[in-house]
Amino acid sequence: LLHAFGRFALEGLGTPAPVAPTERLVIGGIYRHVRNPMYVAVLSIILGQALLFSSWTLAAYAVIGAIAMGSFVRFYEEPTLAHRYGAEYDAYRRNVPGWLPRLSPWRG
Repeated sequence: LLHAFGRFALEGLGTPAPVAPTERLVIGGIYRHVRNPMYVAVLSIILGQALLFSSWTLAAYAVIGAIAMGSFVRFYEEPTLAHRYGAEYDAYRRNVPGWLPRLSPWRG
C-alpha cells in the first residue's frame, strides 16, 4: 500500500486524490502487475483480519468494500483515466489486470 502511494508522488507527480491528480500515468513498480494495487492491498488487509479473528463481520465488510471500490473504479476512475491519458491508458488497461495481479511485470 505504501509503495503504491509513493509511486503516485514520485512517478506521477501527484496524489491518488481526485483534487490533486497525477501529471503522468503511473505504470511503474507494483502497477506493472495490477492496475488497482491500493484497493487490492486494503481488501487483502481486511480479509486477513477476517481470517485472523474469524470474523464474519469483517468478511462482510470486505465484500461491501469490494463492491464500493469496484463501482468507483468502473464508473469514475476508468472513464477519467481514459479521457485524461487516452491511448496510453488503453494499452495499459489491455495488458495489466485490474484486480488479480499478473505474475510477470508488464513491460509496456
